[in-house]
Amino acid sequence: MADAAFAPPRRLVRALHEAPGQAEAERWLDRLPELTREALAAHGARAERVVEPGGRSSLVALVRRRDDEPAALKLAPPFAEPDLERDALVHWNGWGAVRVLEPGTGPGLLLERLQPEVSLRSLPEAKALLEAAGTVRKLWVAPPEGHGFESVGRRTARQAAALEAHLADPVAAPLVDAALAVREELVAGEPEALLLHGCFRQGKVLAGERAPWLTVGPEPVVGERAYDLARLVRDRVEDLVAETSGAAAARRRVHKLADSLDVDRERLRGWTLFRAVESASRAFTAERRPYGELLLEFASWL
Repeated sequence: MADAAFAPPRRLVRALHEAPGQAEAERWLDRLPELTREALAAHGARAERVVEPGGRSSLVALVRRRDDEPAALKLAPPFAEPDLERDALVHWNGWGAVRVLEPGTGPGLLLERLQPEVSLRSLPEAKALLEAAGTVRKLWVAPPEGHGFESVGRRTARQAAALEAHLADPVAAPLVDAALAVREELVAGEPEALLLHGCFRQGKVLAGERAPWLTVGPEPVVGERAYDLARLVRDRVEDLVAETSGAAAARRRVHKLADSLDVDRERLRGWTLFRAVESASRAFTAERRPYGELLLEFASWL
């Protein structure tokens, strides 16, 4: 694959330009062709193509190993903490998640190849939620001893500090207040400390051969299951907002997911509220106000 083919997808470039630490992101993007060649050499692989449109924080290339076995090579900037992703995937060891083929600390993650174009979003909503619930529950295990994963409390404390800047926004302020208050209540009484995916949603579950559906792209964190389900609740939020019964549908989704996975409804509702408002604040910061307002409308239903 020629150097031109190492060019990062536009989706990745756009997302990294909106991320904190933009200068570091741009340096990483400039070095991406070189980093890709180094990773391919280290793993003895040859590239076939870059996955498009790809993710928002990494480049994924479909590759062949020395024995011609298909695989996927994932490269992410240091601030995306790819070592923690590796640690979580190695701990799950393929149970509900993509398998790491070479678990050493070399450049990039060499992963089993899934079907990047086929995620749970390709299924009807009810079936997608059912499969998502069956997949995510496999990931909820005790973290390894001596792990380096941050807690939900610590991650959301950092997010809450950034969220406070939006208290001056008259549109967002009431929901920001509610989100900050519910977070304080939730972290004061976390009922469990399990290893979580951290960013679980339908688009993070891909079709595979070893298992029908496997999770990719964790942002691992340790905490309660309700936190991990909160992002899933608002999947296909554009469709929910477009429905006349969207508010009722969102609340039913909270109840259905909570009950099917034995999670407290109110804790799931609270984390869903906090995470939707926090995502809206980041959308505002990135000058994506229409999407931010969409998330605030969703949050107001909770």
